Amino acid sequence: MILQLVRSRRKRILIDIDTQKDFLLADGHACIRNHRRVLAHIRRVVAWARAQDIPIISTAEVHPDNNGENHINYCIDGTEGQRKIRYTLAWNRISFPADGNTDLPRDMFWQYDQIVLHKRCVDPFDEPRIDRLLSELKATEFILIGATAEGAVKATALGLLQRSKNVIVISDAVGCHNKDEAVLAFRKMEAKGAKLIETKRLAGVSHLRQVGICHCESCQGLNRKTTSHHDESQ
Repeated sequence: MILQLVRSRRKRILIDIDTQKDFLLADGHACIRNHRRVLAHIRRVVAWARAQDIPIISTAEVHPDNNGENHINYCIDGTEGQRKIRYTLAWNRISFPADGNTDLPRDMFWQYDQIVLHKRCVDPFDEPRIDRLLSELKATEFILIGATAEGAVKATALGLLQRSKNVIVISDAVGCHNKDEAVLAFRKMEAKGAKLIETKRLAGVSHLRQVGICHCESCQGLNRKTTSHHDESQ
């Protein structure tokens, strides 16, 4: 196996799944539920991983434009919504396109803090390069965050578990579109062997109130300010 993590401090891997603007911002074409809370937890986990020198593998969904004829209207190649949230990106990173190839540099974990892999599908294991990387990679724990619980996060977790990997899902750093489907997805991941924990157990408590990327009223705290002013006027 050419992709083993041989240094003891690199036995954990953070799997950052589809943390893109279309999924996580209020004006995105496929925004998750309760995006402010999920964004805050994602930011906390990413900061923790950097402080602990834990390498990050990121997936990013991408779909062709096809002159507007595509039935998928989110994460379209070249659009702002397809881009990743800025604080999920490390300066020292390498990116790979979704091109059906499996080639990977032998020493990339020694050279880069983050590996970004694009995919044309929900399940990352349907993309040959991602399948190879996650299948061959040796680590004690794979820690999952991102979107969505009922989609790519579940597919990633189940694929890793099928390959006998130890999986931890940070449940409050995972977004969803359908709450009922997300509950079932979490149950299935846990039943198959994944460990579900919250951000505070992994990275401590954060007092972050603004997520610093989304400009909706909820993320800017305008709703709370309006309610506070209203209460004071009573």
